[in-house]
Amino acid sequence: MNTRKTMIKVTVMGAVILSLASCATRYRNHGYVPSDEELASITLGVDTRDSIAETFGPPSASGVLNDSGYLYVRSRVKHFGPRRPEVVDRQIVAIGFDGNGIARNIEQYALEDGQVVPLSRRITDNNIQSGGLLRQLGTNLGNFSPIGAPAPGSGDF
Repeated sequence: MNTRKTMIKVTVMGAVILSLASCATRYRNHGYVPSDEELASITLGVDTRDSIAETFGPPSASGVLNDSGYLYVRSRVKHFGPRRPEVVDRQIVAIGFDGNGIARNIEQYALEDGQVVPLSRRITDNNIQSGGLLRQLGTNLGNFSPIGAPAPGSGDF
């Protein structure tokens, strides 16, 4: 009987320890941003897109327009138990280039510089008034016109 009580106590204690361990705070790091010392090695007006990619590696993202710039992004996300993950730190280094691919400016941004962008969902009306598939097919039977149709035997479809 005594060993059974001991086994129950050990099992309960193990379950409590496991449940507490699952609520431990975890941090995950994503991405790469060059350090200030590494950024100081860039010579504006001299270094090119290729030399920067060779020095720091390919960027996390490129600019929205073709050949507009390099973006190096690093994020730190906090995970705590069943709660939603929270971004606690984000750093962005934007390197801008001119039309010839030569570095012209370096800008650094942090999480505090960001803005929340609300996403909206727009639904396009399909303009179907009523009826099902058969009714729609039936109303379109007489609405075909030979104007613009390929001539028979021309091979154009």
